[in-house]
Amino acid sequence: MSRTRTALLAAMALVAGATGSAIAAVPGDAGAAAVPCTVDYTVQNQWDTGFTASVTVTNHGAAKSSWSVNWTYAGNQRVTSGWNARITQSGANVTAANESYNATLASGGSATFGFQGSYSGTNAVPSTFTLDGVTCNVDDGGTDPTDPTDPTDPTDPPAQGDRVDNPYDGAKVYVNPEWSANAAAEPGGDAVADQPTGVWLDRIAAIDGANGKMGLRDHLDEALRQKGSDELVFQVVVYDLPGRDCAALASNGELGPTEIDRYKTEFIDPIAEILSDSKYASLRIVTTVEIDSLPNLVTNVSPRATATANCDTMKANGNYIKGVGYALNKLGDVPNVYNYIDAGHHGWLGWDDNFGPSAELFKQAATAEGATVADVHGFIANTANYSALEEDHFSVNDSVGGKSVRESKWVSWNRYVDELSYAQALRQKLVSLGFDSKIGMLIDTSRNGWGGANRPTGPGATTDVDTYVDGGRYDRRYNTGNWCNQAGAGLGERPQASPAAGIDAYVWMKPPGESDGASEEIDNDEGKGFDRMCDPTYGGNPRNDNNMSGALPDAPVSGHWFSAQFQELLKNAYPPVS
Repeated sequence: MSRTRTALLAAMALVAGATGSAIAAVPGDAGAAAVPCTVDYTVQNQWDTGFTASVTVTNHGAAKSSWSVNWTYAGNQRVTSGWNARITQSGANVTAANESYNATLASGGSATFGFQGSYSGTNAVPSTFTLDGVTCNVDDGGTDPTDPTDPTDPTDPPAQGDRVDNPYDGAKVYVNPEWSANAAAEPGGDAVADQPTGVWLDRIAAIDGANGKMGLRDHLDEALRQKGSDELVFQVVVYDLPGRDCAALASNGELGPTEIDRYKTEFIDPIAEILSDSKYASLRIVTTVEIDSLPNLVTNVSPRATATANCDTMKANGNYIKGVGYALNKLGDVPNVYNYIDAGHHGWLGWDDNFGPSAELFKQAATAEGATVADVHGFIANTANYSALEEDHFSVNDSVGGKSVRESKWVSWNRYVDELSYAQALRQKLVSLGFDSKIGMLIDTSRNGWGGANRPTGPGATTDVDTYVDGGRYDRRYNTGNWCNQAGAGLGERPQASPAAGIDAYVWMKPPGESDGASEEIDNDEGKGFDRMCDPTYGGNPRNDNNMSGALPDAPVSGHWFSAQFQELLKNAYPPVS
């Protein structure tokens, strides 16, 4: 839980009575008018050597055209970077002055700024603050056991808007009525039509609703109806970066590589404004932030054989980093939003030269554009992908005929063979880089079941290492680099909270039955191109080791309903659909 100190200055007008003595004249209204300033200082996140903090100053006096907040540390804290204020430090004394864009502080108005700092030993909250030289006396914020609105029991449920450790625990999850209707219309689809799936905002028009579909407010209003008196998680995928998914044409977006300003003002800002509406404060809003983009800056850039010109451009201009940082910052300001950054999957980032650099890149994005690690509640693996949750019949520690499983063609020196082991290991790596030790992982299990008649029931023969791995693996793709409408895939584990250590939930973030991309060129107004990886006749490229694509034929544009794929997923579900 964050540690907060509220600073209050009660103004008292001193008047001289007939006797010449000074007395305190108490205003008729002892409310806000009697409190010239309020400073809320919150330590949002803290680790062994560092911390992030948010400071909100509220002015109850006359309007100001500029402002400055000061405090003094009792320990050795040092401010290392800041945002939304010009922060300087001399010894233990810190000054935070307005930026040009937030200089005006109206009467009753507030300004919020934040910073990252270092410390050793203890990290005590400052005891005294001033606003433009006026001392704000401090209320230590201690709990009052006689006040029913000030709970002292840590097991009590959090107040509305307070974040919980795992938003999925004790909560229902939103069922998208549009997806549910599509699923229910399929033969056998009724069996899963009540499962929760993510709502995808993949272009600006989707915010208000495009082509007759529900907009974000429509979904949130329906979420309130479904919530009733219970807790409810609403899942939304934020997916419209400039130059989006630079290595896959099928999921390219509407914004060009340089249109970062449009992304901020026309996409993220309107979403943040809607999510911050107090009407929706009782919902637990989980965001999946920008899938399929950041990892490309590690794996698909020069001088690698897998490089694309588009990915080189996005690495050079920095707009993936800026966009993700901006989204985390803006969405993270909403108290009931839980941001989860997309973290690829084991078949993309599981190799040594991808794993560490990607984690470091995630940290870079999480501290860009005013964001901090405190804006990140966790990460999500396998979004819209097909990697098996667990491979039970082999591990990287096995060997056959003196050869490690890692030497097999399928594993190809990867450190991981499934999503659960990858997600748990990545979580540990991210914590080591400064993310909160309580961050949680999500795993998208919507299409990684790999059941049906071809599901192995035991390990492969020990003739050689390839026979051993291929005979026992659940994932039946030609290569883990295959990502488009995979033949043979099935629905995976049903959504559930806290299924394994470090895992907040298994989720169906990708709605099963919605296409990954068209099998051939299809004109559309959504900015989505044709990628040969969605063509079942395609023989591959360096990103899938030149294997066949494994894609189903006759697929529509990404995000559109693909009945044949849904039927395939239903048939090959594991656990089976009953």
